[in-house]
Amino acid sequence: MERDIATAIFESLASGLRLEIYRLLVKMGTSGMVAGEIASTLHVPSTNLSFHLKALTHAKMLTVAQEGRFQRYRANLPLMLELIAYLTAECCSGRPEECADLRPISLCSVADTVPCPSTPENPEP
Repeated sequence: MERDIATAIFESLASGLRLEIYRLLVKMGTSGMVAGEIASTLHVPSTNLSFHLKALTHAKMLTVAQEGRFQRYRANLPLMLELIAYLTAECCSGRPEECADLRPISLCSVADTVPCPSTPENPEP
């Protein structure tokens, strides 16, 4: 990943609401949500939400697919994992075993294609 791409991603997530939207869609996994569902879940007016969805889509953090008259948004999970890899590539100067105990254990692996299992921070709906 190039630094400019990482910077654009972080800029797109620099809003509290955008971060909430993205985390909600990560929680939903590959099923995603239509815009109206996102708006009602987060208690955000649709007009306000569309501005934030556009910014996240422009940064490629979200994908969008037309479903009849609705648009379904999904978190771009491969890009998220690429960003994490970019951030941690130089961990401990190439000796990741030195900081292995410092990392929280992720319940999601790169190979997962379904939503993450529930955790105390991420309970099942």
